[in-house]
Parts: sequence; C-alpha cells; structure tokens
Amino acid sequence: MLTWQQLRDAKPAEYEDAAEGWSAVSNRADAARIRTEQEMAGPLRATQKGEAQTSAERDLTRLGRNYQYIHSECGLVRTTLSALASELSAAQKKLKQALDDAAGLKFTVNEDGSVDYPRSTGLPVASGASTGSGVAEPGAPVPYLPGAGEANGDPNRGKAEDIAERISQAVTSAVEIDSRYAKILRRLKAPDGLAVTDDMLLDEARDMGDVQKAVGAYLDKGSIPHGKSPADNKEWWDGLTQEQREGYATLYPAEIGALDGLPSVIRDSANRIVLDETRAQVEHDLAALGPEPPKTILDAGGRTCSNPEWNVWNAKGGTRFRDQLKGMAAIESRFDQTGVNGLPPAYLLGFDLKGNGHVILANGNPDTADNTAVYVPGTKSKLAGAGGDIARMTRMWKEAHSMSVGQTTSTITWIGYDAPQSIAPEAMEKHWAYEGAPRLNRFLDGLQTVQGGAGASHTTVVGHSYGSTTVGAASKAPGHFAADDIVVAGSPGMLVGDASDLDVGKSHVWSEAAGNDAVPLGGKIAHLGGYKWGVQTWNGVPYDAGPIQTVPSDEAFGAHRMHVDTGGHSGYWNEGSESLKNQAAVVVGRYDYVQEDN
Repeated sequence: MLTWQQLRDAKPAEYEDAAEGWSAVSNRADAARIRTEQEMAGPLRATQKGEAQTSAERDLTRLGRNYQYIHSECGLVRTTLSALASELSAAQKKLKQALDDAAGLKFTVNEDGSVDYPRSTGLPVASGASTGSGVAEPGAPVPYLPGAGEANGDPNRGKAEDIAERISQAVTSAVEIDSRYAKILRRLKAPDGLAVTDDMLLDEARDMGDVQKAVGAYLDKGSIPHGKSPADNKEWWDGLTQEQREGYATLYPAEIGALDGLPSVIRDSANRIVLDETRAQVEHDLAALGPEPPKTILDAGGRTCSNPEWNVWNAKGGTRFRDQLKGMAAIESRFDQTGVNGLPPAYLLGFDLKGNGHVILANGNPDTADNTAVYVPGTKSKLAGAGGDIARMTRMWKEAHSMSVGQTTSTITWIGYDAPQSIAPEAMEKHWAYEGAPRLNRFLDGLQTVQGGAGASHTTVVGHSYGSTTVGAASKAPGHFAADDIVVAGSPGMLVGDASDLDVGKSHVWSEAAGNDAVPLGGKIAHLGGYKWGVQTWNGVPYDAGPIQTVPSDEAFGAHRMHVDTGGHSGYWNEGSESLKNQAAVVVGRYDYVQEDN
C-alpha cells in the first residue's frame, strides 16, 4: 500500500525523462519509415529490376511497416508516461500543500497520516490557551471541518481534520493513478520477431483505446476542434507544445488525420496508423466469416438460383469487407509506387470507412507545391473503387510534371464526400452536391491555410461527372472558393447557368465533353444545369432562345471548351491523350498549351 511518505518522495520527473526517451524512439521510427519508403524503396524501384529487386523491396516494405508500428506503440508508451507524471505530480502537489499547512500550524503528521494538534479553547494557540493535544484522522464528520462551527469551538481540531483528509485523498488518488497506469504499461509490449502481424495491429488498436481511457483529461479528446474552420484548427495545433502534438497524433490519429489546416506530413502519419489498424480489423472480420460461398447454386431441377449460404455471408458484411480491403489495397499499392517513373511520395490526407468509405490521397506534398490539383470524382465513387481514381491523378501528375520544369506539382484524389451510387435516382438528385460542397470547401481552405495563403500555390479543382456538380455547388458563393481554376469533364451540370456565376471567374472555367458522352444531356434531363436568358448555339448556329438550361459543354455556358480526343465518359485521363494534356496544362497554369475547340 502506498504511503504518504512514498508519495512525498516520488520523482515524477523520472517518468517525464522516460517519456522523452520513448518520444525520441517514436519520432525516429517515423522518420526512419519515411526514409525507408522515400530514400531507399523509391530509388530501388526506379533503378532496379528482377528477382533481387523484388526481394529487397519486400524486405523494405516489411521494415517500413515495422517502423510504423514502433512509431505508434512507442508513442502510446510516451503518452502514458507523460500522463502518469502529470497526474502523479498533481496528487503530490496536493499532499505537499497539506504537509506545508501542517508545518505552518506546528501540527505533527504521523506515519499513518493522522495529525496531532494542540487542543484549543478557541483562543489563538500562541496565547497559551492550549489544553492538551488531540489526534485528527481522515473521515471526520462534517461539523468538525473548518467553516462549520470550527469543530465545536476548537479551530485547531477542524484544521487538523482538514489536513488529514487532504493527505488521505492525495494518497488514495495516487494509489488509483498507480494502479491504472501500471495496468496499461504492462500491456504495452510486443512479441519477439521481425514481422508485424495483423494480431499485433489489433492489439495496438486495443492499446490505443485503453490509453485513451487511462489518460483522462491529460490529453482530452474533447479539446480537439470539431466543426471548426481550418484556420481555427491550425491555431489550436500551433498552440500545443511539441509533446502535446506528438501525443494527440498517436493517441487520436483518426481525429488528427481528418483535421483540415494541419500539415500534410502530420495528417499522413496519423492516417497511416488508422489505415494499418483498420485493415487488420477488416481482415479479421472477413476471416471470421469463413470462405465466401458460391453466390448461386443449382436447385433440384438444375436451375440456377441464389445460394442461401452466400446471402447469409453477405448479410454479415462479407461483400462490404471485401470491397473495403480492395480500396485499402489500392492505397497501399500507390505507396509502393513511390519512385517508379519519378512518382513522388504519397500523402494520405484522409481515410475512413464511414458510409461507402472515403480517401484523400496526394501525389507529392501539397503544402509546398507550386501547382495543386484536386480531383473530385462523381457517381459511384467510394473507397472500394479508389484505385481507378488514384490512377487518374497519378497520370495527371506525370503529365503536369513534364510541363512544369523547375516547379513542383501535387495532384490529389478527393473522395471526401458521399457521392451518389446510382445513375437513377441518386445521381439525378442535387442534395449530394450541396452536402458535399462544404466538405470540399473546408478541404480547399485547409490546403490554402497550410500553404500560406491564396498566392502560395496555383490550385485547380477538377470535377468529373457528378463531381463537377459538387464543384459547382461549392463555387457558387462569391469569394469562398479557394482555387484559381476549375476543370470539368463529362459534366451533367454545375447548378449555374453561366461560367461567370462561378467564383473563379469565367476565364478560369474549362470544360471537356466527348462527342459520345451522354452525361451532359442526362444532366439536363435531371435539371442539374442552370438557367439563363440567352441563345443556345451549336457550332455558332442558334437553335434555342429565351430561358435556357446550360451545362459546361454548351457554348452558351461560356467556359473554355477544350479539345477532346477520347471517347466515352471515362476516357478523359487516358495516358498520352490530348484530353489529359489539356487538363494538365491548366493545372500548371500553361494556358497557352491548351487546345480549344471553336
């Protein structure tokens, strides 16, 4: 049992020193992970081929994963020790204040925490009115405490009882603190071996939850900004000590990784923790269902019918788990492409499984980029299909990079909103766009905040299909859209009738539409365009006048109509195409490179 003497003599600073040591290990592991991926694995992929390269890359991937695990686990140990030191110091401070008060009154604190005091008739002790001595113990009835009749006329008794009670409370608090943190620290350990297994990652997630409960108010989750502006988020982050930043990033990675306005390196590191733990959990949940049964079977008559076993497997989440893993694999595949054909490191700026799943992934660090492109995909976009959208922005980066020698470019896949998942009826409804618009604006504001202002990077927002409708909803309000140019491809409408209604200005709105892309017409049927008084023309020939509905590919809309050499609704990012090159030219501000249709 802890005594008040042990609490008095405890050295919380030793725990703080230990926390600093674990902090150093955590930070070095994160830095080593970055070096492994960017300075070792990247150049290896760019310069080597064959079996040796494959083996070395596999080892480096495992090493990077190990460093990621060390960063997170050591960060949890650091935060636990720091919180222990803080709480123990508070209990010790309370004890020492009680001991100081006893010494000032010339009371004696006994080994068991009771307090000897000189009895008094109510006169000051110094008057010589003492009539013997008494012993005060914790748990005194309320009338004996100060302020309630002064212990029936004996003020010394009341003061002594108060001191004994405070000593007892400090020791009791310290015992609870010691027990709580000892239990957590015993759990923060890893098995021997070189491989980080899914079981270890699941254990890490449990550790994180346990530490969150244990640290109490030391790092309060409630103090993390929620629903605030990126500028407010940045102000909060900048106001933290380095120790607090490190603690929040490893203890609440999902919340920190989602905060617009924080540096991309911080968000990436936090979101990778979330990705690793989430993938392990989903793989565990899928494995628990057993192998996927056949979707159909033959009935007694030899006819194909639905398999009841598959229906049960699917109802328990089988298809959802499998699709989630597909999306997470696409993210990790992009990580593994760093260095291939000069591709820069990837930064995971957002990730969660809410709804259909969200992912925000950047090629190159947007915080320091001269040019930034944010791609907003449309109908059916979700985590499961992120691979195709990520590949589009990978090709965009390569094309833009080749056009901007001496400049840096970052291209971002932004699946940060809930997109409609069906052409009808969902993609015919406007609420998806209006609900996604504030999220897009916060993300763009966050980029601009971290970059250092409106002029720090040339920013282009690229909207495809229904994504362009979301871009339109976000850019309708003058002065609130943190971008320089808007590019849309296969747009069903932007909810406005003229390019001048968008915040970037008419001369900075660019449109692509393939001749056989039916989506612009479908958008008019769904009334996703906007209305204006004017004349509709086709190749300069008028065919409608009055209140007309327009979409960006219409001449009457007033956007730059860029030349398209691809077909269909999804070919705008075909490698080597003029469609892609025209978009890239806008992204890097080389408007003179853009080929426009008359």
